[in-house]
Amino acid sequence: MLRFAVTLFAVITSSTCQKYGCLEGDTHKPKPSPEPNMHECTLYSKSSCCYADFTEQLAHSPVIKVNNSYWNRCGQLSKSCEVFTKKIECFYRCSPHATHWIHSNYAAAIQSVPLCQSFCDGWYEACKDDSTCVHNWLTDWEWDESGENHCKNKCVPYSEMYANGTDMCQTMWGESFKVSESSCLCLQMNMKDMMAIKYLLSESSEESSSISSSEEHACQKRLLKFEKLKGDEGEQTR
Repeated sequence: MLRFAVTLFAVITSSTCQKYGCLEGDTHKPKPSPEPNMHECTLYSKSSCCYADFTEQLAHSPVIKVNNSYWNRCGQLSKSCEVFTKKIECFYRCSPHATHWIHSNYAAAIQSVPLCQSFCDGWYEACKDDSTCVHNWLTDWEWDESGENHCKNKCVPYSEMYANGTDMCQTMWGESFKVSESSCLCLQMNMKDMMAIKYLLSESSEESSSISSSEEHACQKRLLKFEKLKGDEGEQTR
């Protein structure tokens, strides 16, 4: 299974990196390359748009801040909420695929990255009892002269700030993410993303905003094969 997964990842990464580079954010590389010594975000270690040193600040729990952006303005995130927040941070900073969804007006930003409904629901459940003071984490902070973020409003539970997982995914980071209509052609920020990305980066997916039934079927079929191989590997290691 591991050989199958690594081979597929290499094919996807190769085709993506030839067509796309990295986002133009303050921590991004000019182009993706291996980072075998990553402290966190290891999903992208074979082809990363962030340097290993960057991930050191994500490796310790609780995470206090990333660069000048504090995560604890309303108290430390719970462990479960922090896990999801790290996944989002890792994707934006390190994924070599992020530029497929580069913002049309801002080369350092992403737009309409398709997330799976199950991921968004899980994220909401993990964070609903944590607190935040901003609805949009990109625009609603007050930034001081040193570039650090501060609350402008009172802290409230995530469950009060966001109606549900869909609302959170589609507003917390502005236009960065959307909830996909597909249960397969979407990202979960884990190894299963290799299946979805293969089809999301295909010619037909790029030329059409809709998801074809053939792509959906092919993705579901490949995903089932991947899960079966993963299950077989688990049985062999017991």
